Amino acid sequence: MGDDAELTAAVLAAQNGDETAFRAVYRSVHPRLLGYVRTLVGDLDAEDVTSESWLQIARDLERFSGDADRFRGWAARIARNRALDHIRMRGRRPVAVGDETELTGRAAESDTAGEAMEALATGRTLDLIARLPQDQAEAVVLRVVVGLDAKTAAETLGKRPGAVRTAAHRGLRKLAELLGEDPDTEGVLDALPAQRGPRGRVVPSGGVTHACAPTQKDM
Repeated sequence: MGDDAELTAAVLAAQNGDETAFRAVYRSVHPRLLGYVRTLVGDLDAEDVTSESWLQIARDLERFSGDADRFRGWAARIARNRALDHIRMRGRRPVAVGDETELTGRAAESDTAGEAMEALATGRTLDLIARLPQDQAEAVVLRVVVGLDAKTAAETLGKRPGAVRTAAHRGLRKLAELLGEDPDTEGVLDALPAQRGPRGRVVPSGGVTHACAPTQKDM
């Protein structure tokens, strides 16, 4: 996992005051974190909530301890708390209705082709993910888009890993059904970033579109 090693090193350097390293951390994590927040608060407020999250991440960074996966989970917890505070003030969870262009453009700022491709796939499906029950939407985004393993995702949500696996499994099955209703989105689920399985094992997300859906242990 070369990318994880680079992110871990960048986080450590950023904690020691390296501004270039912090920008690298931001470019690596922001597109997926923004996608997660969009499923919680919708398009109109996602940028503001995510920006507030990054202010807190920067402020509290010196107290963080862990590797790349733990950092993603820590950042996601901060973003989730900010989003839930925003929802409580506003009173309800909206439906995200954006397209892929916003996320793709922002990911491309890092000049990283992989991030841009992941953001493209994410943007095409965020409005559909937002139609899922919230527990399923969050599980799918944290597992598939943010790239957390079940244990880290469960810590972020304050749930058991098994509950997160179940929610992600059901959410991906429902997402496949929603994608199947729209011929213009054919193949989008296959383009989503792969899930992180136990011990870093990669599990293709697109498997739910096949005739035999994966079992929960594959999540």
